Amino acid sequence: MAKAAKLKVTLVKSRYGRLKKHRACIAGLGLRRINHSVIVEDTPENRGMINKISYLLQVEDA
Repeated sequence: MAKAAKLKVTLVKSRYGRLKKHRACIAGLGLRRINHSVIVEDTPENRGMINKISYLLQVEDA
């Protein structure tokens, strides 16, 4: 079985003043503050959250 691809996701803009659903996506990805990075698996669920709040994030391969 192949290893699952990983993505490094960094929050680069503030979560304050955003839509409730967008704040939920930030929390769902495990991001807590500006410039906080997490490594998540490249799954359709995570991709959906990343696409929804892409204007707040920086995404790279991990």
